[in-house]
Amino acid sequence: MRTKTESPPFTRAELNSLSNDIRLACMRISRRVRFESDREMAPHQFSVLCRLEGTPRTNSELAEIERVSAPSMKRTTAALVDGGYVARADDPTDGRQVILSLTPEGQRALRRIRRHRDAWMISRLDRLTDDERDLLRRAASVLAKVASE
Repeated sequence: MRTKTESPPFTRAELNSLSNDIRLACMRISRRVRFESDREMAPHQFSVLCRLEGTPRTNSELAEIERVSAPSMKRTTAALVDGGYVARADDPTDGRQVILSLTPEGQRALRRIRRHRDAWMISRLDRLTDDERDLLRRAASVLAKVASE
């Protein structure tokens, strides 16, 4: 039974419109935070650094996590190794594999880029009212739920 405080169900057209609006807003925010806040490295390279934080991995594992081809991941990690962000080590259990891990410079880069991204987002949140920020706080958990399913 529906109470007075519940909203009527969304029509298919309203769900389509909401879906489009949320998707576009998330894409625009993601793009802007990536490209306006970190000039140091490409977004896909930063993503790999995040995947290596605290957990050394192989190129195959990274390719699977990032949903890219193995050759593409090898190019990405080679650039990160050349830049001094990632170190290679032989896998002690499988001589065919290489274990990749963050270097101290890779860890510093992660912290630096995250600070820039946070600063960019905070500058936008500062422009909002307290009510708008509270609405976003509540929406963040709902969006996280949508993204995890």
